Amino acid sequence: MAELYRLRSVTKRYGSNVAVDIDALAIEAGRLYTLTGANGAGKSTLLGILAFLTPPSTGEIFYAGERIEWKGDAVRGLRRKVTLLHQSPYLFGGTVFRNVAYGLSMRGIAGEEGRKAVDRALETVGLEGFRDRDARELSGGEAQRVAMARALAPAPEVLLLDEPLANIDRETAGLLEAVIASLPSRGTTVVMTTHDPDPPARWKGGSIALDGGRVAPPRVPLPA
Repeated sequence: MAELYRLRSVTKRYGSNVAVDIDALAIEAGRLYTLTGANGAGKSTLLGILAFLTPPSTGEIFYAGERIEWKGDAVRGLRRKVTLLHQSPYLFGGTVFRNVAYGLSMRGIAGEEGRKAVDRALETVGLEGFRDRDARELSGGEAQRVAMARALAPAPEVLLLDEPLANIDRETAGLLEAVIASLPSRGTTVVMTTHDPDPPARWKGGSIALDGGRVAPPRVPLPA
């Protein structure tokens, strides 16, 4: 598979605290990666860097072979290719349609094209017929599915997920897990954080483990 991201000697400091210190990391296009590590390991910081929202303190980042310059229109254009979905996403007041269409409108996608994209995204998460529902009256699981639909609607090249299966009911977790697992076959690269140190084999993807902001060596399975 083609390489999408490459990080070289990347650090992110907040005062004297080094949140991320990565010598080298490559992420291939069209794959699903689980990002593991304890609280404070640097997972959220790394997601922010991959989303082009958090510039590193030092180092180089390449996307699709191009070195990233953290200024001007170049980085703004890259942000439109990547969607970051936080663990506790915020829904606006108003309809489900307004919420799902938000990311599209920020990218200049509206009208019939926008409506079709919203409908496709809602269908993907099993919420057909929810367009006119009040977003503030949804259950927790429904709200999480709307947030996922909003993330998927612009068809991003990269989807970054911060604990997408945490604190939701089993049915919603199963549905979203199936959606996430299907994305690489559609050409979307996925990086998702999880506290599970041994992600299930059914993900069939890569694994990135952080320990104190550094990429840890792969875990060696114990002999049977």
